[in-house]
Amino acid sequence: MNFSPKPSRKHTAHDWMDYLRESDGLGGILAKTEDLAKLKTIIHSALTKLDLAHLSPKIEAGWRFGSQDELFLLVSSASIASRLQQILPSLINELGKSGLPCKAIKVRVKPAPPAWEVKPRQDQREKPKGLNEVAKKSWESLLEKLGPDSGLRSSIEKLLRNKPK
Repeated sequence: MNFSPKPSRKHTAHDWMDYLRESDGLGGILAKTEDLAKLKTIIHSALTKLDLAHLSPKIEAGWRFGSQDELFLLVSSASIASRLQQILPSLINELGKSGLPCKAIKVRVKPAPPAWEVKPRQDQREKPKGLNEVAKKSWESLLEKLGPDSGLRSSIEKLLRNKPK
């Protein structure tokens, strides 16, 4: 009997993080995610120094597309946005002290989710059972015109038997 050789014991399972780092496509996504998590931590520490740590969970941060020196902050309400606008110079200074070079910060309010929800119809129309009167009369008139040996005649008779009103 020919059995395939056993795999060598030298091969071990890779950690999933190693797989993500080695992968060409996923490695970039992991690096960007780690950078955003690091950015969030630095912003939280800067807000803590400015006595605004309570705002940190309500802020989504990222770099403006194509620019690594302009920070983009997305907040859920206009009151948070206006408070951040008031302290932007101080926040830029604190971020610089933390080792995050930043020339400008854009603060935007993210759109609110819709307050309404689309629901499927509850009272869906019932499918008709059988033939209506007009259809039944039409099939019967066609049946009268067909000869007794017609294959179509047997099919129409079967239809009329199986689809009563």
